[in-house]
Amino acid sequence: MSRLRSHTESHLVERISWLRAAVLGANDGIVSTASLIVGVAAASSGPNEVLLAGVAGLVAGAMSMAAGEYVSVSSQSDAENADLARERSELATQPEFERRELADIYVQRGLDADLALKVADQLMAKDALGAHARDELGISEMTVARPVQAAMASAASFAVGAALPLAMVFVSPADKLVYTVSAAALVFLALLGALGAWAGGANIARATLRVSFWGAFAMALTAAIGALVGKAV
Repeated sequence: MSRLRSHTESHLVERISWLRAAVLGANDGIVSTASLIVGVAAASSGPNEVLLAGVAGLVAGAMSMAAGEYVSVSSQSDAENADLARERSELATQPEFERRELADIYVQRGLDADLALKVADQLMAKDALGAHARDELGISEMTVARPVQAAMASAASFAVGAALPLAMVFVSPADKLVYTVSAAALVFLALLGALGAWAGGANIARATLRVSFWGAFAMALTAAIGALVGKAV
């Protein structure tokens, strides 16, 4: 019994609240900033213009990611709070209906009716709202919306991701900038895909290939458009 009490487990799903925002932010930072730099450089712009565009892309992108993530996750949080408020009201006004509703959920999961009622009674006696939030609404501590945390993770990860291709502007010859930034961005994306897959327990090769392919596609398309616009102008 003592061995069971001392046994602890760490589940990968516990990382989902920050892993999604971090990987998305870093990926977006690398792809968008590298694509911006490649597009501006392909339009025959000078190093100063390329650097300015890259810095502007980093700052604007980080703020956009933070604002967008905060707004979207806040909307999720508002919906969760509305559901919890309605559930709290129903528990106060219709406790027997809520008891049966929770028991029915457990019956659908494989318990017999008598045992399901006993489980519902014991869980509701301890924390009725928590039981309904978890088993009826699917809201738990691991998945609950955290707008500020998501916004900060997205902004920080975007800035870190964007800084990687931007740093290549300082070390690359001006005439090789498009190729240097593109190659470096693909390496960064591959590493990000592998790291994200490792942290989430996913297939590393598949994740790395997926991230690299779409990053290469975005940069190639932006470079082509930049070259066309540069010739037209």
